[in-house]
Amino acid sequence: MQSAMQARSKLPDVGTTIFTVIGQLAAQHDALNLSQGAPNFAPDAKLIEGVAQAMRAGHNQYAPMAGIAALREALADKVETLYGVRYDPVSEVTVIASASEGLYSTISALVHPGDEVIYFEPSFDSYGPIVRLQGATPVAIKLSLSDFRVDWDEVAAAITPKTRMIIINTPHNPTATVFDEADIARLKALTRNTGIVILADEVYEHVVFDGAKHQSMACHAELAERSVIVSSFGKSYHVTGWRVGYCLAPAALMDEIRKVHQFMVFSADTPMQYAFVDALAHRDSYLGLSAFYQKKRDLLTHALRESRFELLPSEGSFFMLARFRGFSDESDSDFVLRLIRDARVATIPLSAFYTDGTDSGLIRLSFSKDDATLIEGARRLCEI
Repeated sequence: MQSAMQARSKLPDVGTTIFTVIGQLAAQHDALNLSQGAPNFAPDAKLIEGVAQAMRAGHNQYAPMAGIAALREALADKVETLYGVRYDPVSEVTVIASASEGLYSTISALVHPGDEVIYFEPSFDSYGPIVRLQGATPVAIKLSLSDFRVDWDEVAAAITPKTRMIIINTPHNPTATVFDEADIARLKALTRNTGIVILADEVYEHVVFDGAKHQSMACHAELAERSVIVSSFGKSYHVTGWRVGYCLAPAALMDEIRKVHQFMVFSADTPMQYAFVDALAHRDSYLGLSAFYQKKRDLLTHALRESRFELLPSEGSFFMLARFRGFSDESDSDFVLRLIRDARVATIPLSAFYTDGTDSGLIRLSFSKDDATLIEGARRLCEI
């Protein structure tokens, strides 16, 4: 249909996400998908039956705006057990329609025109655009290319009177690094006695490897009092398509977040919420994730041992980075396209996670796949 109307874009430089583009190319070339952080295996059958039971029981209408009470109570119990702090399920826990919705609701509620928001690149691709949609300025600080750690001195230099928020993501997508105690100490020092809010994207909170501890903002009282924590049932229960997550924050912050949440979606999907109540009653449903994904990380690493790729350490999340500059001078985007076309394996160029397209000769691999896919994908990559 033709229209005389012309849209005045708020994001004129933003096109279709790299995930959609790669997904379409992968389908076109019948490529194995090691690009997207979405499992290709089934979730627990009991969880699916829990949703079906909730539907049969009549839980098919809108849930309460903040989430059903039983789920918020279960989440408060879980966080208290894991991290030693009790969030009030009435005023400080909200069930959200995906972690992405939680990120948007939080930034929209707490960031105002003229504010500045610090975040770290490479990064999940929605942070910067969401900030810009509020009339605020995203301030991207690049992680070190040697080890993808935060340069906290650079953060200190970037903080101004306009700094309203710092977005952190640990375990980190796409670099698979995790915060340690030194990172926490610097974050505390830099935000102490300020009005800076911390938005903590902790969707991979249960996927930390080699015995490391997840440094949730909830673990540290000084940070918890200024933090909004966003997490995901989709990542923890292999159901990314269900689009349900949760948000934790002090009541004063949560009150503002809910004002936006109620007008974005009002409430998350009802039957899924009832199923997650039952799932959370079994702690092994999420506490076993680190071991589960560490085996997959190690399987892919072992299967790629004869390849020409240099694999970077993966400390957490579903991902690892692989360097190809030792045998190719191609741009990472061209290299990824060649992998799809010639090897029939889909990956993601790391440059897609930078606003300026920084190309350091790295691709991101996802090991949130069944073992057969990982083994066959590695076999094909070993032939490159």
